[in-house]
Amino acid sequence: MTKKGCLWGWLAGTVGLLVIFLITMILIESLLGQQMRFPTYGAHIGLVRIEGVIADSREVIADLRSFEDDGGTKALVLRIDSPGGGVAASQEIYEEIVALREGGMPIVVSMGAMAASGGYYVACPADTIVANPGTLTGSIGVIMSFMNLEELFDKVGVDFEIVKSGEYKDLGSMNRQMTPEERELLQDTLDDIHLQFMEVVAMERTLDIETVREIADGRIFSGRQALKEGLVDLLGTLEDAELVAARMGGIEGDPRVVEPVKVHRLTLADLVGRSVFGLLEPASIRGGAQYLFRPAK
Repeated sequence: MTKKGCLWGWLAGTVGLLVIFLITMILIESLLGQQMRFPTYGAHIGLVRIEGVIADSREVIADLRSFEDDGGTKALVLRIDSPGGGVAASQEIYEEIVALREGGMPIVVSMGAMAASGGYYVACPADTIVANPGTLTGSIGVIMSFMNLEELFDKVGVDFEIVKSGEYKDLGSMNRQMTPEERELLQDTLDDIHLQFMEVVAMERTLDIETVREIADGRIFSGRQALKEGLVDLLGTLEDAELVAARMGGIEGDPRVVEPVKVHRLTLADLVGRSVFGLLEPASIRGGAQYLFRPAK
């Protein structure tokens, strides 16, 4: 065999081994359902997407942390297109963003079609918030809903025997009407959670708490209205937000944008279809307090 033939054979063997290695890694991480991250080189900005109902904070936090120790990531852009979701999940994402910002990472939010309620909550700690003029945002409030099926149960002859050790242990039960005392107790709790939201907005947006209280009645704003109220900083697109982040990170010209590469294991959602699973998604946060914009259907 000639030297040229040996060289080509060596290159083909090396490429083959590399392909086998990558396929093996993808298969392993697919089975584990973990995020896959390839090393990046050179200065770039990271892009993390927060989309849909915020029911669980783990995936977003993993995405954020994937850029934390990457020396090439000079700034982060958070693309938010969400009506909000669970209070605890929104607060956990917020705390992670604050930690990244305090660690020196410039953070810019780009609002898509909607960044309302919990979607706005997680946007608050950004250094700069960029919204489209028609973005729906705001909806600073909290909601908790319960189903009352008492009349239906009476019609079909279903009865419940409740054994409890505290007066309010079955608060929110679907088999009876809520008492005035229970409603007052819940209202006090939701008022406190609402106050937590207002305090975050006032602190992060440098607004007086009373100013925030005037607009924190659950109403939504367009991006242009939100700019007038001081809830966002600029009007623009995702590309505009990326340029802002690049300048904050000291990158000249068009920035290179890097997103986490994810590989997921096969789930029931893949088998029955995303459309069906999407109908069930809100159930994962039902029953708890929600920073959620939920228009009537």
